[in-house]
Amino acid sequence: MSVRDLIPWGRNNGAQMPSLLRDDDRDPFLSLHREVNRLFDDVFRGFGSGLPSFGNTSVFGGGWPSVEISNTDKEIKVTAEVPGLEEKDIEVLLNEGVLTLKGEKRSESEDKDRQFSERYYGRFERRIPLGVELDEDQVDATFRNGVLTVTLPKTEKAQSQVRRIAIKS
Repeated sequence: MSVRDLIPWGRNNGAQMPSLLRDDDRDPFLSLHREVNRLFDDVFRGFGSGLPSFGNTSVFGGGWPSVEISNTDKEIKVTAEVPGLEEKDIEVLLNEGVLTLKGEKRSESEDKDRQFSERYYGRFERRIPLGVELDEDQVDATFRNGVLTVTLPKTEKAQSQVRRIAIKS
């Protein structure tokens, strides 16, 4: 197959005007097949993240809330973006080395006239395995302007276990 075979108006020696419809668009079975495939792709697109997807957006964007994790010698810092929520809507748990962020975003109003909304409401839970020994008594969480920051200090034992490994060439 040559590149010219891929161009719809290049198949007939270029003598005709380009057709707006491809040959397979005129076949109703091929059109139906293509449309069913597109519908299945839209529905199952979000299953890789554990959340179903409808249309082009998955529920809460697939991994909501979005987090940043920084790991230094002394502490682990987890920052989560939770716009539109307040402190009372979020719960932070630490159990057996797993940080859990839970919460619920509630609808502000009951608008019967609303035809369409891209605002998300519902419960969320995000679990983050940390994998190091933490000083659980010194864990600190702050919330400001829709950003939750959890600071998890490492134990002295965990800090001393960090070893730099020389790279040989």
